[in-house]
Amino acid sequence: MTGIGWRLATQSALYGAGGFFVRPADGPGDHFRTSVHASPLFARALAQVVERVDAALGRPERFDLVDVGAGRGELLTALCLMLPADLVARVRPVGVEMAPRPTGLDGRIHWRRDVPEEVTGLLVATEWLDNVPLDVVETDAGGRLRKVLVDRHTGVETIGGPADPAEVFWAARWWPGPGRVEIGAARDAAWADAVDRVRLGAALCVDYGHRKDERPPLGTLAGFRAGRQVPPVPDGSCDVTAHVAVDSAALATGVPGELVRQRDALRALGVSGARPSLSLAGSDPAAYLRALSGAGEAAELTSATGLGAHWWLWHPIGIDLPLT
Repeated sequence: MTGIGWRLATQSALYGAGGFFVRPADGPGDHFRTSVHASPLFARALAQVVERVDAALGRPERFDLVDVGAGRGELLTALCLMLPADLVARVRPVGVEMAPRPTGLDGRIHWRRDVPEEVTGLLVATEWLDNVPLDVVETDAGGRLRKVLVDRHTGVETIGGPADPAEVFWAARWWPGPGRVEIGAARDAAWADAVDRVRLGAALCVDYGHRKDERPPLGTLAGFRAGRQVPPVPDGSCDVTAHVAVDSAALATGVPGELVRQRDALRALGVSGARPSLSLAGSDPAAYLRALSGAGEAAELTSATGLGAHWWLWHPIGIDLPLT
């Protein structure tokens, strides 16, 4: 049996020829549920963020709205419908995704495989960094970090040679202690590069992750297919993902930012899971049912044990605009 590093294996499985994220037949929404797919309330909250950035920029003639890891364009499609007409007339929506342009996508939405060189507006990445491939290392009996190798076809792991000096450095700074370490340097570099493209405006990363004081000793590498968690076999048949070291990614940009939980960010934007008053059921039953449905969707988005535990990493660039 032979194995390779998790980063190379995952890169091929997700983004290589016939990879999980480049097949045109299905999209991420067919396999796992993100905030974008859970409720239109998420897009409405982001629409408020877009409007606030636009106002802070003085309502420029062109507002770049870039969605990195755009899936099949669901978020951009929703935002184009929700934003005010004046802003829609000025907005330039761009989906960044390795998969081909989806059939029937709104013609206003531009589609490309890389982040634009210059962005004036808002760059948003919802559950993108968790799919940036990373390497995994593990502490051996002597306390040294060694590479974890994986068989592409079976997912069976073996322990390889010593970790690279750069991996040892990153682990010592961001994931100290014995056990299994998911090296987040590739995610740090990807996010830093994306933020660097924003010349004026803001960058927002929304993802599940952890900070230094809560690193999981056994790691978080997992697979998903058709709505179910499955073993993370890097053969292209499933999503392979791992939680993001959000504090490391935040610092890598060199740009001051905020880290807040999704539940707190959404509540600040008016998304509440509070049940409607029962009095509404008597006066307007249809409105009560609509409000009850919305409360259920909001509760899912803000759940402390679910989507609400996601992190929002916010970097305003050239503007004074706190997230909360």
